[in-house]
Amino acid sequence: MKVKKEKRDPEEETEMAAVAPVTPERSYEEMLDNLNPIAKPLAGRKLTKRLYKCIKKAVKNKNIRRGVKEVQKFINKGEKGIVVLAGDTLPVEVYCHLPAMCEERSIPYAYVPSKTDLGGAAGSKRPTCVILIKSNDEYKDAYNDCLEEVQGLPLPY
Repeated sequence: MKVKKEKRDPEEETEMAAVAPVTPERSYEEMLDNLNPIAKPLAGRKLTKRLYKCIKKAVKNKNIRRGVKEVQKFINKGEKGIVVLAGDTLPVEVYCHLPAMCEERSIPYAYVPSKTDLGGAAGSKRPTCVILIKSNDEYKDAYNDCLEEVQGLPLPY
């Protein structure tokens, strides 16, 4: 049995929208407060934005791997790309083995401050703790810029 919704006044709806809580944008510095101790090498503010843009372009061409299981599987299969890890993932044990896997196979990786923003860049409402960006001719310039900068980051050891 269907139940009809009550009709509301447009004025009432605008009042409800004004009262609805809006999540404030967190600054880069505020996100750094929640980082894990293993989040090195950390991408700077500019590189983080570039990585997010590159991820958005890769999503359009379906050239990303998302999530620990999927990324781990394709790293083991020998797939190349840039691994982007979220620095605020807890517990750390969920994905602390991935940097070692990347180093063994000489795959560049970097941490970004927020898993929420990482998931958002991938077109998902859910937070994502790791993404593998694969290369493609459609966004080759953005990918190569990110690749050079990520490779230029100092390794944690």
